[in-house]
Amino acid sequence: MSAAGILLSLAMIVLAALTALLMIPVLVWLERRVCGLIQDRLGPNRCNIKGFRLGGVVQSFADMIKLLSKEEYYPSHIGYARWLFMLSPAITFISALLAFMVIPFADDISIDGRPFRMQALPVEWGVLWYMAIASTGVMGILFGGWLSHNKYSLLGALRSVSQTISYEIALGLGVVSMLITYDSIDFNRMVEWQSGTIMGVLPAWGIVVQPLAAIVVITALFVESNRAPFNVAEGESEIVAGFFTEYSAMKFALFFMGEYVAMNGASAVIVTMFFGGYQLPWLSTETLRENFHIVALVAMVLLVPLTKSFLFWMKRNNSVGRRLSDDGGREYESKILSRITVGVFLLLEALLLFSLFLPAGGGWSEAATAILQIAIFMLKLMIFNIFFIVVRWTLPRFRYDQIQTLGWRYLLPAALANLLVSAIVVTGVS
Repeated sequence: MSAAGILLSLAMIVLAALTALLMIPVLVWLERRVCGLIQDRLGPNRCNIKGFRLGGVVQSFADMIKLLSKEEYYPSHIGYARWLFMLSPAITFISALLAFMVIPFADDISIDGRPFRMQALPVEWGVLWYMAIASTGVMGILFGGWLSHNKYSLLGALRSVSQTISYEIALGLGVVSMLITYDSIDFNRMVEWQSGTIMGVLPAWGIVVQPLAAIVVITALFVESNRAPFNVAEGESEIVAGFFTEYSAMKFALFFMGEYVAMNGASAVIVTMFFGGYQLPWLSTETLRENFHIVALVAMVLLVPLTKSFLFWMKRNNSVGRRLSDDGGREYESKILSRITVGVFLLLEALLLFSLFLPAGGGWSEAATAILQIAIFMLKLMIFNIFFIVVRWTLPRFRYDQIQTLGWRYLLPAALANLLVSAIVVTGVS
């Protein structure tokens, strides 16, 4: 591999790791702000550094310092299994992190005449990797609940294992339906397949081609990530904190962060498998590369109203804060954030303007298209992370028997029927 290829490989590993890890404080902040919006309240708005709140982001840093400085607690009767008790949160966190590594951020690019995959782990069997690695996260929950020697923890662990087993079958059948449709187990090939159209009008996204499989897989991924309304493994009203009742400080933080990394990975899989991945509708990679100047010009135009809308939202949010808060520092902070927003807008406009003067075709076009596709993927990823958050604060937690009923009586038969129809249709078409 050439030096450029090695550098790009390292860049993709860093990008994937940063996307998974740095997304945690962002998602925690979004969780609180969206929760406040749905419940008609402000959310975190008091924690500050010399009056600077950053819209509530400072609260996340305060929580991190709190977890780092809290006392580490271990059950006195744990004995020889203490190392496994400590390892359990790491199993959940690392499995969620590794599962994210096979997600493609952009289409392949050529380096010295050789195609290079834009993913941290450049394999052609990404679906198998994700299904195998993501499923091991429940082992950390099982070990943690079992070794806690606490009835609430054990019940939470058993609930998590049982619901994972229940929905793994439906998830697998839903994924197999998509594999039959795409004729590949490679995430990148799936995205390429979705760059086409149906009847020349509709984008050939998985959600359009296989709507039932999309419902099955998305529901099962909610269960896999242990998100509400399927979070019976930690039902506060029934079993205290469930499987991590006996965990504190950074061991608790790893369980907590593992949930957000798993949610981020599930969102990435949904985007890649059902919503075109890094592709824009009706625009394949080749079309983007051939018409990149037009796309850049359209992006420059659209960026203006988007920035104005964001500035208006910040101004409105700040006015609400002044009415409900006796702190005068909010207006100053809003001015600073507005200036930062304008600076980012001007930088993006300058970069897009610069791209208009790049020569068409060749390496410049490939690099510019790859950057644009990474931005598209990140935007879709954020939208589906917000979707996960909105669902959590909209639907109440299901009862344990309701979860099992949904999995075995409805999702499993639906997944089997969809698989049968998919096989018949694909066989008939081919």
